[in-house]
Amino acid sequence: MKLKHNIGKLDRALRTLLAIGIALLYLFDIITGKLGISLMLFAIVLLITSLLNFCPLYRIFRFNSCKFDPKS
Repeated sequence: MKLKHNIGKLDRALRTLLAIGIALLYLFDIITGKLGISLMLFAIVLLITSLLNFCPLYRIFRFNSCKFDPKS
């Protein structure tokens, strides 16, 4: 099953920057403990969805931040 892209360029860039920011905060021990681990898991999800250009939650809520239709 091929995933339709539903994440636009700006959305993708913001997700990547946020994931990198969270990772840096964790690596420099600014966020620690359970909160740090939870945020790192969230950052991993953000990074994976930005690399795939697909967000399952967007599909559930029928949201699309892409400006083009990859089919056409």
